[in-house]
Amino acid sequence: MYHDAVMLEAAINGLSVKPAGTYVDLTFGGGGHSRAILERLDNGRLIAFDQDEDTTRNVPEDRRLLFLNHNFCFLKNLLKWHDSIPVDGILADLGVSSHQIDESTRGFSTRFDGPLDMRMNRRAEKRAADVINNYSYEELADIFYLYGELKNARKIAEEIVRQRSIKVIETTGQLTELLKPFSARAREMKFMAQVFQALRIEVNGELDALKAMLEQSREVLRPGGRLVVISYHSLEDRLVKNFIRSGNFCGKVEKDFYGNIQGPFRVVSKMLTASDEEIKRNKRSRSARLRIAEKI
Repeated sequence: MYHDAVMLEAAINGLSVKPAGTYVDLTFGGGGHSRAILERLDNGRLIAFDQDEDTTRNVPEDRRLLFLNHNFCFLKNLLKWHDSIPVDGILADLGVSSHQIDESTRGFSTRFDGPLDMRMNRRAEKRAADVINNYSYEELADIFYLYGELKNARKIAEEIVRQRSIKVIETTGQLTELLKPFSARAREMKFMAQVFQALRIEVNGELDALKAMLEQSREVLRPGGRLVVISYHSLEDRLVKNFIRSGNFCGKVEKDFYGNIQGPFRVVSKMLTASDEEIKRNKRSRSARLRIAEKI
């Protein structure tokens, strides 16, 4: 099941859709954002990306829509292949779709005992089980610390290495059970979410893909074109914020002789979050952070 598109109105307003423009939805999912863009197009064009083959069943028949079953890290090359550079706007709703979370066989959620998979693209080879069972102690500790922001990352890695020497860890249930001693009961859900986030980022190379997409966005957007990104955790949001502000990922700002910031984008509005009403209707939106920028 695909739930409502997150921050739909704010995201589409941020794109400032022109009826004859060319737009890109980098994370098609259930198609909520794409349908809203199509409603505002006349003879314009929408190019939608999604690496998850499950999303293909949601693609509407519309001559103005081109759907590409690929990772958005190939943004520039695929737009060039389809003779679609420059574009007027790019929208990316990052993170896991509700469908992926609710499907027990995908392994994204702690709510189900399913295979340790977590691949957004099921044609990819590396699964979460491969990370858990084959990565070294040092590699696991780094992943949990850097991608999960877990202070006890080394102890977690140590326990995983010990447990896998006894029995291969193949399911989400096995993983959550062995990790329960590492968190107080009141924080267990958040702790498990951080562990799963770290594994998911590693399996899918999410931060590298995001960096590649952001760098390519400034090459494919026309001057005045909009970049709209919805992120769900601080690691993503920090990259987006720094890149929009400075054109790099460390946030180092360069200024001209007059003290003006030299960056590829102009910030259109402050960071936006979902309304209380939307959060009640769609819990996934509670951690959403939306940023809007315009290509200079």
